[in-house]
Amino acid sequence: MTNKHARQPVTKAVVPAAGLGTRFLPATKATPKEMLPVVDKPAIQYVVEEAAAAGLSDILMVTGRNKRALEDHFDRAYELEELLSRKGDQERLRRVQESVQLASMHYVRQGDPKGLGHAVSVAEQHVAGQPFAVLLGDDLIDPRDPLLARMIEVQQELGGSVVALMEVDPAQIHLYGCAAVKSTELGEDVFQVTDLVEKPDTADAPSNYAVIGRYVLDPTVFDVLRETPPGRGGEIQLTDALRELATRDESDGGPVHGVLFKGRRYDTGDRADYLRAIVRLAAERDDLGPEFRTWLRQFVSTEMQG
Repeated sequence: MTNKHARQPVTKAVVPAAGLGTRFLPATKATPKEMLPVVDKPAIQYVVEEAAAAGLSDILMVTGRNKRALEDHFDRAYELEELLSRKGDQERLRRVQESVQLASMHYVRQGDPKGLGHAVSVAEQHVAGQPFAVLLGDDLIDPRDPLLARMIEVQQELGGSVVALMEVDPAQIHLYGCAAVKSTELGEDVFQVTDLVEKPDTADAPSNYAVIGRYVLDPTVFDVLRETPPGRGGEIQLTDALRELATRDESDGGPVHGVLFKGRRYDTGDRADYLRAIVRLAAERDDLGPEFRTWLRQFVSTEMQG
């Protein structure tokens, strides 16, 4: 096994953000779904904050048409900053400037919407032969549960690629990519992935370990993606490329390991889960939580009585 200290460090993240957000129409007709607020920050800022907290200082967003608001959010807003400064509103000024200071941001357009595998493939030139992280914006991971840092640690230890896994109700596994796994000596939360199936029928699923939206990938994935034909839905599936890498050893871009996540995850890709995410995060805020929880208890009590 290659000495982990000889491996290239993971410093770059890719954030696919080209989706149309059709489940949130009409709100997303003119506003990117990634800019929908979760309490008082757009969902995409939580993702970038997570990458920065894991030490990733270079972030490439893969965008599409009508996504200019993403670039504007992570850019300076001189007029707004000047206004807040003149008013002496240092707290809001700090919050406005936070997004600019998180990381070095870059942008590339996906062009044709050919799936997650294709979105990742357009990052090849920017990644420049280094291992890199991929963070999907629909999954918000609570900062108190540092999943990405653990995944990077595992990749540096074992090489290859690493996916995030979560146990789900077997009846729900058809909604996810699903992993067949075997145990490793690195801990109870680390598995070797032996197979991957994209959205399997419940009866055919190899496990109830679902792949969620965090990956740390070996750059060999780009070679595999070039040879990966369209899969489910006529799209180029990242799952299919990782399935191929799972059969390889480290000298050929493999293997694939999974980190089992048991922490707090907020799904903002579904309307009901999006609302639940807002309630959970607002209830835990020091500035909003006490008053909001009191109102929430009263609201629930009234609803139950009605």
